[in-house]
Amino acid sequence: MKRVATVLCAMAMAGCQSADRRVDAADYDSYWLWAGVAPQPVLAQAKTIYILQGELRAAKNSHLISLRPGTPAVRHADLWIVYRIETLDWGEEVLPQIKDDITRWKTAGNNVVGVQIDFDAATRGLANYASFLAELRSSLPGDVRLGITGLLDWSAQGDSTDLNRLAGVVDEVVLQTYQGRHTIPGYENYLKSLSRLKLPYRIGLVQNGVWKAPDDLKRDPEFRGYIVFLLNPE
Repeated sequence: MKRVATVLCAMAMAGCQSADRRVDAADYDSYWLWAGVAPQPVLAQAKTIYILQGELRAAKNSHLISLRPGTPAVRHADLWIVYRIETLDWGEEVLPQIKDDITRWKTAGNNVVGVQIDFDAATRGLANYASFLAELRSSLPGDVRLGITGLLDWSAQGDSTDLNRLAGVVDEVVLQTYQGRHTIPGYENYLKSLSRLKLPYRIGLVQNGVWKAPDDLKRDPEFRGYIVFLLNPE
């Protein structure tokens, strides 16, 4: 009987620990709002919102496809304009489109603080990506920051020199701990190498996913907090 009670207690504790590790969007203040995802009440408490504006697909003569029919009107939070891109081979009209979006969003009264590029750059291609981003950065308005998303593999497998070439080029990198609607299994192992990043970074979490912060994360001077990717209810 004593053994049964011990097992039941252990199971209960495991259940509590699992529940505690679920990503509750209400516990955070920065969010991604993707195309097709309905706004949630939790956005009312947001300090920062990253809103997907357009997509650049890998095709000949690539151009930006707008994924947002209207212009946001947000007064209580800082906004980042996000572009999901599949290629670094941009047509001549892409940069003017981005600049037009920045102007339009600002004119509507939004506090646009940055542009975020969501691109799955291969770890071995980071040097080339850094050069691309440096050119992009020089073309953006001086009061607009540049941010990027990053793969977990960067921190574990990326060359330190290539990784840190991003310092001074981007204002932040957001490492994504999820794929689709789910947390990447074994994400903890990738995060052991975060100290190699010598530039500001955030951790991207998925709503209702799983998360347990490394013990020393809050002590890292480059750590800037979290962003939660919001989902529609299943």
